[in-house]
Amino acid sequence: MNIRPSLLAETGSRTIAPTIVIVSLFLLVVGHDAPGGGFVGGLLGGAALLVVFLSGGRNEVEALLPLPPRSLVGLGMAVSISVASLGLVFGSAFLEAGKLSLNLWLIGEVSAGSALVFEVGVYLVVLGLIATVLMELGSPEEGES
Repeated sequence: MNIRPSLLAETGSRTIAPTIVIVSLFLLVVGHDAPGGGFVGGLLGGAALLVVFLSGGRNEVEALLPLPPRSLVGLGMAVSISVASLGLVFGSAFLEAGKLSLNLWLIGEVSAGSALVFEVGVYLVVLGLIATVLMELGSPEEGES
């Protein structure tokens, strides 16, 4: 039995979810200088997935994700652990932050720290975990029991 969601719920989710994702990415980027970061941004990104899940179901969430949810968790863990271990490779402490500054022609000087890359990994882990839970809550695919 296929139940179609209401037009209001579908339209609302298509309006609200991208806005939530933009705010979550903003929190991810400013998190290393202000409160927020990968965890809070990932939670907010997961809330966007929840909005899509409630209006369209499991298939809509799967269509949005570039990778399977468990792969997002693995990729996030790999990124976070790799960046955290870079300090050990260069003779510093574990989780010691580094900074890279580039002078771009039209933009000017741009700097980013290794903490931002670490937070991207945390963001992917949290988003992947929430997506995994939503996939398990969703109705099983045809052929599954």
